[in-house]
Order: sequence, then C-alpha cells, then structure tokens
Amino acid sequence: MTSFFDCPSKTGNGSRVGKMILPGGEVPTPVFMPVGTQATVKGLLPADLVEVVRSPIILGNTYHLNLRPGVETIKSGGGLARFMNWNGPVLTDSGGFQVFSLSKLRKICDEGVSFKSHLDGQNIFLGPKEAISIQDGLRSDIAMCLDECPAAEASREEVQSAVKRTTLWADRCMNAWKEAQADVDGRKLFGIVQGGRFKDLRAKSAEELASLEFPGYAVGGVSVGETEEEMLEQVEWTVGSLPADKPRYVMGVGTPPQLLKMIGLGADMFDCVMPSRAARHGTAFTRSGILNLRNARFRNDFSPLDENTDCYVSKEFTKSYIRHLFMSKESLGGVLLTLHNLRFYVQLMEEARREIEQGKFDRWSQSWIMEYESDSSAR
Repeated sequence: MTSFFDCPSKTGNGSRVGKMILPGGEVPTPVFMPVGTQATVKGLLPADLVEVVRSPIILGNTYHLNLRPGVETIKSGGGLARFMNWNGPVLTDSGGFQVFSLSKLRKICDEGVSFKSHLDGQNIFLGPKEAISIQDGLRSDIAMCLDECPAAEASREEVQSAVKRTTLWADRCMNAWKEAQADVDGRKLFGIVQGGRFKDLRAKSAEELASLEFPGYAVGGVSVGETEEEMLEQVEWTVGSLPADKPRYVMGVGTPPQLLKMIGLGADMFDCVMPSRAARHGTAFTRSGILNLRNARFRNDFSPLDENTDCYVSKEFTKSYIRHLFMSKESLGGVLLTLHNLRFYVQLMEEARREIEQGKFDRWSQSWIMEYESDSSAR
C-alpha cells in the first residue's frame, strides 16, 4: 500500500512532524480538527474556518449525517465537503462512538448495531458494510472503521469482547472499502484500536489492526470516564504499539495541555468538541488559562481577549464587550468565542510543529503547560 504520510521521523515514539496528502488538500501534523457534526462547525461559515481559524481539515459525524439530511442527499450534492461548501479535507467518524454514547438506544452483536433513532425512534442498523457505504457516499478524505468503544469501568471480559468485535469489524470494513474501490482517488480508511485500561489488550488490538495494513490508526476508547493520568497512560501504550510510519489519531480529546502531552508521546491528530462547546457557554481558552467571561470581573475589562492568539477576534474585541454579548443573550458572543477558541487550538498545533522542527518541543511544551496551568489555577 502506497504511503500518503510524509513523516521524516518514522522511528521510535515522541513528538514528530508530518504531512498527509489527501484529495481535499495537504494536512500538516500534528493537527487539530474542528468538529462539524452535522455538516457545520456550529456558528461558523466555512470561510471563517479558512480565513480566521485556518484549519487544514474538519470532522463530520456519520451517524448524525445519515439520519439528517441522509447520505443520499449529501451524495447527490457531491459529497460532504461540497455539500457544506468546505474547500478542504474531511474526516468522518464511523458512528462507532454512538455505540457507546447511545447505549440505552441500541443492541449490539457481531453483525453490527441496531439503534433506535434519537430523533424519531425509527429502527436503524449500522454494521461494517453500512458504515463504509455511508462514508463512501459522504466522500470522506479519511473514513473510520466501525468499532466498539467500551466504558472506562467495563470489566476485562467486556473489553476483551469489544477488542474481538472491533477487529472483526475492521476486517469487514477493509473488505467493504476495497469492494467500493474508495481508495482509488486517494481517500483513506483508518482502523481504531480499543483495549480500555488493559495494556495487554491495547497491544493485542494494535497488533491485530496493524496486520490489516491500514494507512492510519486511531486510539479509541479514551476520555470516556477515566482520569487524565489513566487516559495518557492508555494513549502511551497504544501509540507505542502502532506503526511509526503511519499517522496516529487520538479521538475525542482534549484540553490544550493534554494535546501537548500526547504530541510528546507521538500522537499526530486530534479532534474535540471542547473548544466550540465551551465557547457557546462563555468560556475562552487563552495562553493565560481559561476565562469565564460571564464573570462580573470582566464587566469593565477593556483589554483584548488574548493578544497571544493571532485571530482578529482575540486582538480586537474586549473582554467587556464579549461579556456584554453573553449577558444579553446575543448569539454573536458564541460566534466570536468559537472563532477564538478554535484558532487558539489550531495555532497551538502550528507552534508545536515549529518547536518540533527546531528540536525544542520538550522544553517548550513543559514551559507552556506550566504557565497555562499556573494561570488557570489562579483564576
């Protein structure tokens, strides 16, 4: 299989820079992907993602898009990127996380997952072939295999079963991907490693998926209720078991310090709803820590939101004004903070790449985290 991932440091673990060549464009790594669950990053125009956030890639959700507006509509519209007028690469998850998050609405077996739609109660079946068919219709630049994500407190027996099923589904997804000839135009399918809090099961899952020779791999089943220390430990185990010449994607995380710590472990790709969700509730991520702009102390604070972040929102709007928008329930407040928070995350990845290239990442990241966490605790 021809590699699409250019990564000079392909041996060992630890921070590295790379570049993915995808149909929608080139994606430098490490990279943070804003989440556009329902064919939109909430509150933002695609032009905002290009001109302000400067995101090289975004993420869509297979489960939700298949329910509404439906894969056939998006396929008829030319695929997800064209449908939403996004001129760049798109990664879609498989719907596998809904196996975890909608546990009360589904039944699972080796053939796949039977859901009750959270919208209208309609019966839905999602198996490996269906997950691939939907993502092929969405024309994802990167599609993800269907997997089973166990809860953090799941027993060893339950996690063993999830690992076995995840490997079974990965094999079936690979076969369905080949049958659809989805990789002919350069689109890629990634496998997802499970294993929970058990190191040997993580290694087993990684080994089984590596034998299927996916072009990239994800670390699944983290940030599902475990502590940060446990999460980072599981990421370290998994990354250490994956091929060094393939991109490694940690799904659904995390805080800025967590991202830097995982880059230090050798992770390349991240997504998380945290920056955009927090923005809609008045929370800003800044180099000086987290700010709750609903706080009364910002009423007469006419300083810029964050002079260290290079988007115009951060530099040209005051904390006082943004607080006023939230207290007045004006939607512009959430839009401005979403732009700022996503740019903060994307810019952090740009800085990390620069520091890695200069051989200074470890010292820089430790200093950055110390400053961020010190200021956050003081607030």
